[in-house]
Amino acid sequence: MSNILKAQVTEVLNQVMDPEQGKSIVELGMIEGLHESEGHVSFAIVVDPQRGATMEPVRKAAEEAVHGLPGVLTVTAVLTAERAAQKPQKAEEGPLLPGVKSIVAVASGKGGVGKSTTSANLALALASQGLEVGLLDADIYGPSMPRMMGITEEPGSSDGVRLDPVEGHGVKCMSIGFFVEEENPIIWRGPMVQSALVQMMRDVNWGELDVLVVDMPPGTGDVQLTMAQQVPLTGAVIVSTPQDIALADARKGLNMFRKVDVPVMGLIENMSYFLCPSCGDRSEIFGHGGAREEADLLGMEFLGEIPLHIEIRETSDGGHPITVSNPEHEHAQVYKKIAGRVWDKAQETLATSKTTKPNIVIQ
Repeated sequence: MSNILKAQVTEVLNQVMDPEQGKSIVELGMIEGLHESEGHVSFAIVVDPQRGATMEPVRKAAEEAVHGLPGVLTVTAVLTAERAAQKPQKAEEGPLLPGVKSIVAVASGKGGVGKSTTSANLALALASQGLEVGLLDADIYGPSMPRMMGITEEPGSSDGVRLDPVEGHGVKCMSIGFFVEEENPIIWRGPMVQSALVQMMRDVNWGELDVLVVDMPPGTGDVQLTMAQQVPLTGAVIVSTPQDIALADARKGLNMFRKVDVPVMGLIENMSYFLCPSCGDRSEIFGHGGAREEADLLGMEFLGEIPLHIEIRETSDGGHPITVSNPEHEHAQVYKKIAGRVWDKAQETLATSKTTKPNIVIQ
């Protein structure tokens, strides 16, 4: 960020007041992570965790103030309790997600394998079984759940303290995408990403859930470690396509979860084959069966194969995934079968009390 633009941003933010303390958010040292790239400005406003929901008007005012500067194209401002989150959690604060019985992470070693589509359909398939389900979009840099779940409104707060998740098709959802314009890039360093993730667990009124499905970002980075450290994951599901390069990355994801003692429930082969809608011919565009072979090789369960099908893509892009828009479709039934097996494995894990916070070991 140029010194001139940084000074301009600081100047306008110095006019934004904290109503409780009667001073500007700059004077109070609440601005962190100020960054600009080609007209896209991002920053965090550090607040007390107890004031998270009540500070939303301040966040909006800061965003609007910076957006009025010449040369600024987009602004992303986020409330964060990063400083508080770095302190050891006090016993009286209690655990994160206390009303959630099981937490299932849906992960992949690389992007572009259909992990988010799988997460959304698995969450909806679980809900169709009569379960109370939540869906946490942990892909901070590339949030897609607002679009996939057909949600356009921002979360509110019924108690003035915590945000309420937004329901989509009967599933409680939370995503950073609710607070950022879809075309705006999120340019944050690791600590801000971790803080935002913790906020979406701690400062959201999830209530009582049978299962929280977490759409993880691709790879094996900060978010994965934060989840493993902060909450007792019941298990992880790995999504891959059949080709060798995707399977190699999926193997890294699997090994990461094993290193932090998170049970891996199994492997899903997405885009497993293509059925021509006109002639019915089957084409194995990315190969076929690689994920099943990989699962056998690694001693894990193969949960199922999902085809490359236009209706799966169109319904997800349109905000009505196939498991709710066409629940009797054969491909919706595949998701439901996988969801049933995931729920069975979650129950098995919970029954044996294996969901404990792992020790992270640096090797």
